[in-house]
Amino acid sequence: MAMMERPEVIKFDDGGKYWEHKFEKFSLKAYIPATDIDGEVNNYTFRAPLLLVFEEKEQDRDAAIKFAKESGLADIASSVDSSVLFVYPDGGWRNADVSLYQSIIAEVKMNPFYKDGIVEIMDFFTREFKGYFIRGAIFRADIYSFGESADYVAKNLIKKIDGEYLWGPGEITPACLSMERLSVMPEVERKDIAIISVGNSDEINAEFLKIKGKEKGCNFESDGCWNLLVKDKADYKEDYKSFVRQFKVWCGNMEIEPDFPALDMTEEAGYTLVKTSSDNRGRYKDTAEHKVGYFAYYNNDAFKNGPAPLLVGFHGGGDSSMFLTFVSGWWEVCHKYGFLYVALENHQDVTATEVKAVIEDLKKKYSIDEHRIYCSGFSMGSGKTWDMYQEYPEIFAAMAPGCALFPVRNNPFGKPAGDWLNTTVPVPVFYSGGEKSHLPELPFQAESGIERIEYLAEVNKLEKKFKLKFEEKDNWENPIWGVKGDVTVKIPDDSRGSILTINYYKSEDGVFRTALASIDNQQHEFRHHTCEQAWKFMSQFTR
Repeated sequence: MAMMERPEVIKFDDGGKYWEHKFEKFSLKAYIPATDIDGEVNNYTFRAPLLLVFEEKEQDRDAAIKFAKESGLADIASSVDSSVLFVYPDGGWRNADVSLYQSIIAEVKMNPFYKDGIVEIMDFFTREFKGYFIRGAIFRADIYSFGESADYVAKNLIKKIDGEYLWGPGEITPACLSMERLSVMPEVERKDIAIISVGNSDEINAEFLKIKGKEKGCNFESDGCWNLLVKDKADYKEDYKSFVRQFKVWCGNMEIEPDFPALDMTEEAGYTLVKTSSDNRGRYKDTAEHKVGYFAYYNNDAFKNGPAPLLVGFHGGGDSSMFLTFVSGWWEVCHKYGFLYVALENHQDVTATEVKAVIEDLKKKYSIDEHRIYCSGFSMGSGKTWDMYQEYPEIFAAMAPGCALFPVRNNPFGKPAGDWLNTTVPVPVFYSGGEKSHLPELPFQAESGIERIEYLAEVNKLEKKFKLKFEEKDNWENPIWGVKGDVTVKIPDDSRGSILTINYYKSEDGVFRTALASIDNQQHEFRHHTCEQAWKFMSQFTR
C-alpha cells in the first residue's frame, strides 16, 4: 500500500539523507548518500541498482548508515544517484514467505521526477494522486542477506516470482541474490538468477550447482546456476563492478547489460544550458534559462574519418532517456551503424526551440555532419519528433516518430501552432505503430490519428492523396492506413514473432520519402527491430 503522506526526511551535514517508514509487512530505512548527480538533468534510474539490504537483526538508523558506508554500498548508490534500502519483516525472517518480497516490490516505482529517493505518482490521464513510493528499478533488485535473512532468500526467492510490475501484474524476479552464512540448503528453481554465495560451506555451494524443477522442453547447459560467484568474504564494491551490475530481469527475461568499454564505446552524461523560449509552458516557464540533460553514445572511432551523423532521441512520457536507449535498443543500432546517438532527458518540459539550441551546442562538442541530423521518439517522444517536423524541419535529414499520432493543431503546451506550423518543407519520415495498441497509434484505431497522416501526406507532397473518413474504415483500400502504399514490404521480427509491414509512398518529385509502418502482435512499445529499419530508411537522406 502506497505511502499517502510523504515521510519526514532527515538531512545530514555531509549531504546524505535518511527516511523511514512502517509498511504493512515490513519496516524500511532508506539512506540516500550525497551525490554530485542532478537527477532532474541526468536520470540514472533505469540503470541504477535497487539495493536491498535484508537485515539479519533490525538495526537502528546509525547502525544502518554505518553499514552502508563501510560496506561500500553507499558509494555504489552515490555513483548512480540511488539509495540503500534496509528491510526487516514484521514477525522476523523465519515467519516470512514470498509475499514479503512481493509487498516490498509493490512499493517501488520509477518516475522521471523524484527527490530524496521518493517518487510521487499521479494517474497520467486523471491526474489522481496515487501516493508516494520508493524510487527504484524493480527489474534491478539486488538483495544482500545474512544469516536468517539469507535463509529466507534461499528458501523463497531463487525462483520465478510474479507481482506488481511496471505497468501492472507481471514478473518481479530479483536480478541478484547475495547470501551470506546460510544455515539451510538453497532451493534453486530458476538458474539464471545471479547468485553470490559468501562464507558458505562446500556442501551449500555444491547445491547451487544443481537445479530443481527443470522447465519442460528446455535444454540446459549444466545442472547448476548459470551466474554464480562464490566468495569467502564479500567485497561489495568490487563484486558490484565485476558481477552484479550486469544483470537485470526485463519482462521476465534475464538480460546482460552492455559493457561499453569492452565494446569500444563511450557513454557520457551531459547537459546544455538553454535560454527558456517564450512558448515554454512547462515546469521551466518562469525561468530565464534551464538545463537540458542528455546521455550520448558513440563508438570510439565514430569521428575517425570525419564528422558523424547525429540521431537525437526523445523518450516516452513517464520514462527517461535511458529507458528509450536500452528498451528500444537505439544504443545497439548506434553501435552497429556508427553514428552519434544523444537521448534527451525530460523533453516534455523542453520546447522545439530549446531542442534546436541543444543541437547547436552538440555541434560544438562533437564532430557532427550537419547534413545528417536525425531525430526519433517513442510515444510522448513521438510528439516531440512531430514538433520538430512542424517547427524546425530544415534542421533534419529525416525523422522517425513512433507510436503516437498527435493532433496538428497545438504543440504539447497547448499553444496553437499558427505561424510555427510547417506547410512547405518536406521531411523524410518513417512512422511506426503497434496494431494491437490500446492507444491511437494508427489511423484505423481512432479518428484522431487521421489528421496527422493527412498533414504529413500534404507537406511531403505525396502523389496519393489521403482524404479519409473514419466511419468508412471498413472500406479503406488499406485497412490500417486507408491508402495503399506504392510499395509494400514485410519484414519478420523473429525475436518477437511479429511482422513489420512498411508502406512506402512516392512524393510528386518521384522520391519515396514517406514510410508508414505497422507491427502485428505489438502493443504500445518501440522495438529494436523497428528502430533499426527506421535508421536504414532515414540514413539514405541528407539535408
